[in-house]
Amino acid sequence: MTRELLILRHAKSSWDSSAATDFDRPLAKRGLRDAPRVGRFLRDRGLVPDYVVSSPAERARQTVIAVCAEMGISAEQIAWDSRIYHATTGALLDVLNECPQDACRVLIAGHNPGLEVLLQNLCDHEIPMPDDYKLMPTAAVAHLEIRSEWRDLQGRLARLISLTRARSLTD
Repeated sequence: MTRELLILRHAKSSWDSSAATDFDRPLAKRGLRDAPRVGRFLRDRGLVPDYVVSSPAERARQTVIAVCAEMGISAEQIAWDSRIYHATTGALLDVLNECPQDACRVLIAGHNPGLEVLLQNLCDHEIPMPDDYKLMPTAAVAHLEIRSEWRDLQGRLARLISLTRARSLTD
């Protein structure tokens, strides 16, 4: 069975908020616009995930709920995993190793630098760095083909199919 992984970085967060901590920072106006745009992009390409797991940090939470709403996935269907917040590659692989084995397509939503390092670690080839040196800017989604069971996932077992930035999408 072919498996696919969607790696989603949270949309643009606000630095001008009254949030008490980094964990509580909400999305900025641009983030609130971009998150549903990414959801429509995934839906229109038939990339609706079977399983969604996300960081519970507010900006990731708002992003993944908006993305999933566009694909007909309710917030109650999202798995929240605190290990994704400020995660190392090892922690992110642990989360992915625990995904339901019958899930063909998984979406993981979280933060940089963890997601960017995960993407580079999973791919079987080097990914060229964009001119702005941001592989996974806010509201970017990477689509990978996985050549293993979730429980056996480790580095160099994926092929990058696409890497899409929200700002390249039109409504």
